[in-house]
Amino acid sequence: MKIALMDSGIGLLAATAAVRRLRPDADLVLSSDPDGMPWGPRTPEDLTARALRVARAAAAHRPDALIVACNTASVHSLDALRAELEPTIPVIGTVPAVKPAAAAGGKVAIWATPGTTGSPYQRDLIDRFAARAEVTEVPCPGLADAVQWADDDGIARTVAAAAALTPTDVTDLVIGCTHYELVEEPIRAALRARTGGPLPVFHGSAGAVAAQALRRIGARPDPQAAPTGGLTVLLSGRESALPAEVLHYADGRLLTAAPVHG
Repeated sequence: MKIALMDSGIGLLAATAAVRRLRPDADLVLSSDPDGMPWGPRTPEDLTARALRVARAAAAHRPDALIVACNTASVHSLDALRAELEPTIPVIGTVPAVKPAAAAGGKVAIWATPGTTGSPYQRDLIDRFAARAEVTEVPCPGLADAVQWADDDGIARTVAAAAALTPTDVTDLVIGCTHYELVEEPIRAALRARTGGPLPVFHGSAGAVAAQALRRIGARPDPQAAPTGGLTVLLSGRESALPAEVLHYADGRLLTAAPVHG
């Protein structure tokens, strides 16, 4: 079994780690685009062109499924990726977890990149699934970049700025960018410092997309499988080692036990 994941950068780590935990025996292909990142400021057409190149590099390794582990690429490029790769390779997009977060009708905050915040895509999710909830959209400029480069000072600064925009009484927090899932603890700490009270329930996407990828290829989770899965790393199409920044995060360090090709 081989699962590929794609993103502009290391935001794919959370979903990669989720796949690794569910199937330690799965071979993984990580395809990112350091030459073209960040994707967020690009036009939808330019972003889609870059996403297709990254997806083609992964597809050349003949995976059983491809996870688009990027909210921005899923917003703008998912249809184009599916049109090119399916049905040969199932393509699984990443959708902010608005539906489960809003299920109880509480007060929901959505942390996302400025490009996703307020987008028609996110607004449609809110209109469809959060009609009974009170929703605050929180743009987080600079946070994905700080996470990408393992910039702890930048992470602390941008997380604090987003926390200041988050109502103190939110019940649920949607993590609307895959990079942010790597810094859940700093986010918790910033919210705790701001409110001093109970923390909201966090809603990420990594576990859901990993499980969906297995379902699409007819595989079942087997966390006790032998940890025999290999790892191929593609940086703008070039086979490489894991970038050094990966090791800054627990989800990245989980991958170092796998043999790395490239």
